[in-house]
Amino acid sequence: QVRLVESGGGLVQPGGSLRLSCAASGDIFRINTMGWYRQAPGKQRELVASSTNYADSVKGRFTISRDNAKNTVYLQMNSLKPEDTAVYYCNANIWNRFGPTVDYWGQGTQVTVSS
Repeated sequence: QVRLVESGGGLVQPGGSLRLSCAASGDIFRINTMGWYRQAPGKQRELVASSTNYADSVKGRFTISRDNAKNTVYLQMNSLKPEDTAVYYCNANIWNRFGPTVDYWGQGTQVTVSS
């Protein structure tokens, strides 16, 4: 089995910064992709950042990075706005050698931007 554990969420004032982390562990042979999604109340889950794409609303403010040695992906969020408030989810596409690749999700971490 595979686990994705997120950390780094919390309450921050507008204009502030947060850094989210997501560590993958378990039966992993290769991680193909890792990315971040978010879901605000009453809205659908949306892609925030992947290795090749950012949501238009976060371009220039958020940066995704990955440490392959640690099977960890990060999301540096700067100049946060109230509309960034959401539960942030980590996603990873993983292959364990014995079957097809599988998409895994973290449990989510709450980010609240408010004064």
